[in-house]
Amino acid sequence: MSKVEVKNDGPIKTIILNRPEKRNALDQEMLDNLYEIFSEKVSVDARAIVLRANGPSFCAGIDLAERQRQPSTGSVSPVEKVFHAMEVNPLPIVSIVQGAAIAGGCEMALHSEFVVAAETAKFGMSLAQIGLAPSWFLTKKLLEVAGPVNTREILLLGDPMPSSWMLDKGIISRVAPDAHLEQEASKIIQRLAINAPLSLKAMKALIIRELAFRDGIAHDDVDELVTAARGSQDAKEGIAARLEKRNPKFLGH
Repeated sequence: MSKVEVKNDGPIKTIILNRPEKRNALDQEMLDNLYEIFSEKVSVDARAIVLRANGPSFCAGIDLAERQRQPSTGSVSPVEKVFHAMEVNPLPIVSIVQGAAIAGGCEMALHSEFVVAAETAKFGMSLAQIGLAPSWFLTKKLLEVAGPVNTREILLLGDPMPSSWMLDKGIISRVAPDAHLEQEASKIIQRLAINAPLSLKAMKALIIRELAFRDGIAHDDVDELVTAARGSQDAKEGIAARLEKRNPKFLGH
């Protein structure tokens, strides 16, 4: 069975993360599939994409075991390619989140136009706890949806935040009791399904373009800091500690 499934229902395409035994952690195969799916040309009558996951968790982020074996190379990581493809996809994306949406899973949800979460769902960016740092592109998205104060709390502390906190801060769209998550999400999906497709595509393009002003800011020096963190001994120790379920011992190099 595929780790990423796709179902088409008229104007709505549903993408399903299907690696529940690994909390839907994103390995290279999944990233390649997601990039291809989000990069596909959309039909003239398409209205929206729904992103969801099988199992108790939405997505635990990047597969750390695979990253430990095969560190990412190149200036643009595979996960950034996927999120960029989501951002420039003409259609609004609705993420339905249950359980945990951590690190790359959190960013993936926040690259959607609408995030509908269960009351028990949690969102977090735990990179500081394992010696990593988000790229310019990923931090830009957090600032857009969360603002600087909330972004500092999410990134610098790294602890998972309950969906109620995310909703209260205006970071996600809606929260519903776990038993009513599907019904709450369907309210948005059904409305999108009957709205004008040209209007939806134009409006998403307008919003994304008007938020793109940060892209032109020089940030080579910041990229060097991020690269240094990702390649550090602390990062290796942090990932190993997370996989071994122990506290890391960071030394600052």
